[in-house]
Amino acid sequence: MLILGIDPGSRKTGFGIINSLGSRAEYVTSGVVRIPDLPLAARLRLIFDSVTEIVQEYCPQEMAIEQVFMAKSAASALKLGQARGAAIVAAASQDLPVSEYEALKIKQSVVGTGGADKLQVQHMVKTLLKLPGTPQEDAADALAVALCHANTQQHLIKFARARSFRRGRII
Repeated sequence: MLILGIDPGSRKTGFGIINSLGSRAEYVTSGVVRIPDLPLAARLRLIFDSVTEIVQEYCPQEMAIEQVFMAKSAASALKLGQARGAAIVAAASQDLPVSEYEALKIKQSVVGTGGADKLQVQHMVKTLLKLPGTPQEDAADALAVALCHANTQQHLIKFARARSFRRGRII
């Protein structure tokens, strides 16, 4: 299953696509959409168009995106929310299911701790996907979102197949 991960931003939006094969994940592509200094509406349109183009080119089956967190200011959080909205609508307009994850859950899934910093996320993404080099920060975050979604889906499948659940362990 191809999974598109998005790390939204009104100035830089990271994207990453992985191929989830059971408990393994393979790198497909990643990058950063750099948004020029334009009015907000034009930046949102660029995010929408870019995500639409990525979806049409790679045909992922699902998209995962980071949820809004409280940024430096309310204005920043609103712009981030609008950037997320543009990416989500781009996916939805292509009939792509969208899942949302908190930053804490993404870091826990990839690094093992919700307090991980950007360098730790980059290192673990590089290690987990066996990349030859360290991905750019926003691309690494997007790949981490995709890996978190793959891990969550794998866990849900494993849980659904389990015969019983005893003392916090799946049997």
